[in-house]
Amino acid sequence: MSLRHSLLWKLALAQVGFCLLLVWAIWSWSLQVERSTYFLDPADQARLASYAQQAEEVWQSRDPERLERWREALQQSEKTWVAVIGPHLQSLGTQPLSAKESSHLTFMRKLDWPMSRRLQDQLPFVSIEFPLHPEQGRLVMQLPERLLPAGLTPWTHLFTHWVVPALLAFVLGLLFYRQLVVPLSDLRERANALRADDLDSVIDSSVSRRRDELGELARAFEHMAERLRQSLKQQRQLLRTLSHEIRTPLARLRIASESELPAQQLQQRLAREVDDMQRLVDDSLDLAWFETERPDLPLEPVVVLSVWEALITDAMFESGWPASRLPCELSADCVVLAHLDSFAQALENLLRNAIRHSPETGIVSLSGVRDGDHWQLCLQDQGPGVPEADLQRIFEPFLRLDGTQGKGFGLGLSIARRAIELQNGTLWASRGHQGLRMNIRLQAANV
Repeated sequence: MSLRHSLLWKLALAQVGFCLLLVWAIWSWSLQVERSTYFLDPADQARLASYAQQAEEVWQSRDPERLERWREALQQSEKTWVAVIGPHLQSLGTQPLSAKESSHLTFMRKLDWPMSRRLQDQLPFVSIEFPLHPEQGRLVMQLPERLLPAGLTPWTHLFTHWVVPALLAFVLGLLFYRQLVVPLSDLRERANALRADDLDSVIDSSVSRRRDELGELARAFEHMAERLRQSLKQQRQLLRTLSHEIRTPLARLRIASESELPAQQLQQRLAREVDDMQRLVDDSLDLAWFETERPDLPLEPVVVLSVWEALITDAMFESGWPASRLPCELSADCVVLAHLDSFAQALENLLRNAIRHSPETGIVSLSGVRDGDHWQLCLQDQGPGVPEADLQRIFEPFLRLDGTQGKGFGLGLSIARRAIELQNGTLWASRGHQGLRMNIRLQAANV
């Protein structure tokens, strides 16, 4: 993950974005509502401006009586109070302003100002300057009732302050649902499938691709399901193989017990069959232990040459090979970090497998090179080798390739690979100049 607690940042950003969006929506919508409910319509503004233009045209005739008649006609047609005043707030007509009328000139509004009823439910007074000579006079009139904007109604207030925030909160809830509940529902369905023994269903890839805690949970869940699938597959394969492999020596034991073999031959036959069954059970238990328990093996510096010398002693006794056919090109400075017993068991399995598949005059050698902080070991035999397509398959448990020789059960290489992997190493096979090459890569010990 690029950020720690990325899901927290997503939710925090979503909430911050929601709050900013809510503030912007309420502000912009309130401004729009205010302009549409408290300001004069452009047509009404043009109408009132035309009255001021007419007043200026009559005033330019220099006939106060004509101006007074025009004012009274406008006042009667609009059913409101109208006055034409000069620069000193004096009446330009023949009728002077009373004290009450002069008080109306205290709080006048322009056409582009918001309009609402004043105190005591009084209509506002509008001041409109002459268009050509604004410094010479203006038209003042109380806004007619029919032109007064409706203002903010209870329904408009309900919509702007309740409906819009509720819709935005609903959108935020959908966002949270998509970010949290949907992937959790997928995980719940996957858990129910596992509970119903359905190990083949997988989690939606969109959840496992997420770069947050839920994505990590989905990947961990799928890893757990994969481990369960592998464990169940290995258990079934182990049971099938054990049942098959044990039936054969048991059948031979029954035949030998019912035969008329001398006692000494019968005892040797029984001992050989029991040893084979014991080895099969031991190898199967070792593989199951590596696969299911995945123990944390303690690592220590191990001298590879010393382990090889101990292993070839037993190998020479069992196979009859001389030491000259089991050379080691490593020196005592080849020291790796490994678990001594597990490393020795893995190397012994590789050595036994190489001897088993080598010709009578073959050579099995161990070499290695230092690669930075690691040692790369190579166990080379002179056997028939393995086809390129089967280099990975030979590490599968109980696998026996067609045409292979020997009495093995197909567990030695599997146990060796699991043991090396538990020591933070890798084991792989490759084709050599002659025969099969087993490559081991382990961390070098600083000695």
